[in-house]
Amino acid sequence: MRIFSKDVRLQDFTIMYFTGLAALMVILVASYQAPSNAVDVSSLKPSPSSSLPPLPMPFRMPLDPLGNLQLAWNISYATQEVYIQLRVAELRHGVVLGMSDRGELSNADLVVLWDNGTRSYFGDAWSDSKGHVSLDSQQDYELIEAKQKADGFYLLFKRPFSTCDPRDYVIEEGTVHVIYGLLDQPLASLGDLNLSRIHMGVQRVLMLRPDMPSPTLPPEVKTMDVLAPNVIIPNQETTYWCFIQKLPDDMPKNHIVMYESVITPGNEAIVHHIEVFECAQDLREVPQYSGSCDDKMKPKKLNFCRHVLAAWAMGAEAFYYPPDAGLAIGGPGSSRFLRLEVHYHNPLLISRHDSSGIRLHYTHNLRRYDAGIMELGLVYTPVMAIPPKQHTFYLTGYCTSKCTRTALPPGGIYVFASQLHTHLAGRGVRTVLVRGGKELDVVQEDQHFSTEYQTIRVLKKMINILPLQGDVLITKCTYNTEDRSKPTGGFGIMEEMCVNYIHYYPRTQLELCKSHVDPGYLQKYFSFINVTDQYAQLHWDDFAGEVLDSLYNTAPISMHCNQSTARLFP
Repeated sequence: MRIFSKDVRLQDFTIMYFTGLAALMVILVASYQAPSNAVDVSSLKPSPSSSLPPLPMPFRMPLDPLGNLQLAWNISYATQEVYIQLRVAELRHGVVLGMSDRGELSNADLVVLWDNGTRSYFGDAWSDSKGHVSLDSQQDYELIEAKQKADGFYLLFKRPFSTCDPRDYVIEEGTVHVIYGLLDQPLASLGDLNLSRIHMGVQRVLMLRPDMPSPTLPPEVKTMDVLAPNVIIPNQETTYWCFIQKLPDDMPKNHIVMYESVITPGNEAIVHHIEVFECAQDLREVPQYSGSCDDKMKPKKLNFCRHVLAAWAMGAEAFYYPPDAGLAIGGPGSSRFLRLEVHYHNPLLISRHDSSGIRLHYTHNLRRYDAGIMELGLVYTPVMAIPPKQHTFYLTGYCTSKCTRTALPPGGIYVFASQLHTHLAGRGVRTVLVRGGKELDVVQEDQHFSTEYQTIRVLKKMINILPLQGDVLITKCTYNTEDRSKPTGGFGIMEEMCVNYIHYYPRTQLELCKSHVDPGYLQKYFSFINVTDQYAQLHWDDFAGEVLDSLYNTAPISMHCNQSTARLFP
């Protein structure tokens, strides 16, 4: 039986056709409308209530090797916010800026400027485990200004240190891994963006800095430049360049009260970090040298130039000593030779001349105290090893109360800065002060630590180490060896270290306060696992790793309490 006539069926089809066409048009129009949470940049109007930070912003650094992306920022501790300014020299269809745990493109906290061919949008976004980008339902980046200027396109925005959004990165003290990229094509929707399909880069920075003004230098301060001698930067990605500089023979004792970087204009994005070392005092002569630090033909005496005088990394500010202290240079008991080490990061293989280095500011009017540098952490030894295939493994070094009581003056010392150091497997470093069995202060901590970004960091407050109170300093390092099939331990860059170089005053004869596990108990571990005394002979399974971790945490330690002459304190 026929239920519908031909006319009725044709009418139904006509209605269905036009209904479907209308729905399709709605979908297409909606896809090109502004995302509900994003800011339409073209309609942005200046807000008089916006509290702009003082300009120019005090902290800045280039992001990419050519310097086309410039990051600048300011910090408000009162409101717990960071103001960020991004300059893009040549903006096409957008830019991506983000933060992630170790510079990964996945699971990153992002801010994105993009266009759909007709209008531009700004929004807080995030990437999933595959790099796919989505707009965040909670918008925590507040756009303040977007403006084209003569030298590029400027974005000014702010966000809280912590947003309580599980998709957002918590900005805290220590290294922040910043990722960046440019968009070469318009996006119909932000959901079309996948970070793994565009060229992205990573840069590391200390975003949070101590909230203290820079002191004024006295008028009699002189300067000394320790610079690379017009080096031609090799056309390779990584170069460590060494140069020996001799101090004047008749230079009396002075105090270094400040130092800063001197970067050759145009090379700001290539000079990655710089260090100046003092050579051993007993070296009467050190051969002149300017060349690769890794050259096997370099003079062997360069290996005895290890005492750090100054350290700078990209984005770091000038370093000031406290008003009561200065770092001694010149005079009796001081070396006449300095070693400059410049790290060039040159992924685009650009060949340029460079004369970058460190400018030392010093005075003949000696301050009340000499500043000193002390090593905390683990002794350089292959005794303590890290098992392979470990996502997280801890090693801990101690500076015990026996050493602090023996070597430090009754009034103690004041720690004002420190430099953390591990090799490639290092993921975090933490030094704490323990008094009366309780953790009293965190001396320095960086849970996003990177070997690519090691510089001297000023502490938020000076910490007083009191020997008569039985003070102990504990340095704990976190490692990841998931990409390794053999145990890690020893001296080389592929091996490991766990060190905090603390800067303090008044200077003492204590130069090294470190420990390692008692070798006798390590032999018991090898006997228990049923191998000889070689880590390499172990079959590394979960059980072997857990037993070793338990041994490190419970066995007695061997303490090294060394004077500057490398001799042990009694």
